[in-house]
Amino acid sequence: MKTYRKTDIKPSEITSKALFHSRRRFMQMTAGASLAALLPTSVWAGEKLAGKKSTYTVDDELTPYKDITQYNNFYEFGTSKEDPAVNAGSLKTRPWTVTVEGEVHKPKVFDIDELLKLAPMEERIYRFRCVEAWSMVVPWLGYPLAELLKQVEPTGNAKYVEFISLHDPEQMLGQKSSVLEWPYREGLRLDEAMHPLTLLAFGLYGEVLPNQNGAPMRMVIPWKYGFKSAKAIVKIRLVEQQPVTSWMQAGPGEYGFYSNVNPKVDHKRWSQAKERRIGEFFKRKTLMFNGYVEEVGQLYAGMDLKMNF
Repeated sequence: MKTYRKTDIKPSEITSKALFHSRRRFMQMTAGASLAALLPTSVWAGEKLAGKKSTYTVDDELTPYKDITQYNNFYEFGTSKEDPAVNAGSLKTRPWTVTVEGEVHKPKVFDIDELLKLAPMEERIYRFRCVEAWSMVVPWLGYPLAELLKQVEPTGNAKYVEFISLHDPEQMLGQKSSVLEWPYREGLRLDEAMHPLTLLAFGLYGEVLPNQNGAPMRMVIPWKYGFKSAKAIVKIRLVEQQPVTSWMQAGPGEYGFYSNVNPKVDHKRWSQAKERRIGEFFKRKTLMFNGYVEEVGQLYAGMDLKMNF
């Protein structure tokens, strides 16, 4: 029912040649996960992350590291795309804990270093599509969110998963503005959250997440618009009722709960039929579910995707 493309790409082809031969990438590729397991936690959770190559991937050309880390939406650090890279240095990612609670049999508070070692890391190359019609191709590092949710054992009442980001205006200066009601909140239906493509990400390009990309832990849901992928998560709640997300609250007529990439459903202020990939001049056609129809289409069988946008 679900098919995924396997990759035969060599490690040296996954990143740019210059980055591949840098010291960080060299240590990751030569030492691998076995070295990471032997190092003290404080070192293992530092600059480098190692992960096996995943079968959940696409063969699109990667977006350069510089573009991925310098052009971001992260309103906690400002509304301009360049603001996060400038302002996110104030974020302290240690110590950091993540509370998982709600409709679960085993609620727990996880330390971030515990989460880093909870399941084997994978490098997954995903298309990443923003609601403003720009896109990237990013080599994320992480493991399926399902691995974490299994640890807390959802009850039969759990129907949705809510993600809550850090609220600390002293570290996140953008939270001093009223552009959104803080803290940032997002959510998924439980079957979406348990889907193997739904990634709990800790790194990209072989390194831990830069602060501006959502450190120390974020979601990546590749068939949805980017704002669904909550960043800097401190709490995960399993709930019975559909949660109200930050963007639904801010603009209910523009931002729906599902927010699946759909070229046939326009944003009120712009078309979603085409997108511009960062680094390219010409626009390309937007793919239904961002190109992941075979993998996730069955999740929405029988749904009106214009009503449930």
